[in-house]
Amino acid sequence: PAVPIEDVAGAVKDLIQQGKVKHFGLSEAGVNTIRRAHAIQPVTALQSEYSLWWRKPEEEVIPTLEELGIGFVPFSPLGKGFLTGKIDATTTFDSTDFRNVVPRFAAEARQANQAFVEMLTRLAAARHATPAQIALAWLLAQKPWIVPIPGTTKLARLEENLGAASLTLTADELREITTAASQIPLEGARYPEHIEKMTGL
Repeated sequence: PAVPIEDVAGAVKDLIQQGKVKHFGLSEAGVNTIRRAHAIQPVTALQSEYSLWWRKPEEEVIPTLEELGIGFVPFSPLGKGFLTGKIDATTTFDSTDFRNVVPRFAAEARQANQAFVEMLTRLAAARHATPAQIALAWLLAQKPWIVPIPGTTKLARLEENLGAASLTLTADELREITTAASQIPLEGARYPEHIEKMTGL
């Protein structure tokens, strides 16, 4: 954290010129950091969390990326699994699962946030899709240069996620999803406080 981002970008620029690195990406960077880095070495892509239940990047980050021509690679596009509809207030996680310390995954927060899943489940039923596919299709429709990276260890989930690429939501459906999500109060912080302070967002 003590190293100026200009020095980091300059080091990557040298590596690119030496042919050792092809592209420069940032993760969880705020707008100021993105601009400062990009001025030294063009940033190819930013990786940050973005989904129907974490839309803060829409405020400043996405407009900045669009202005500068930087791609966006959202991690946790399914809300760390919550938007799949497979997690509820009674779900227990393995003792090593990071979600055990995430405020948004406390039992009471999961109960309150079920409204997101209910909305996605209703729309998914109408489209013969799954809640995960609706959530990913919504994300893919936001900008052509957004490439979400859902994680899974199961082949069936990978195939389900890939199905979102061929699911085109209508303008009315996109509006309905965006409006509905905006009206649902999100319960619980994205990370524990000590981790949240380390992010640039």
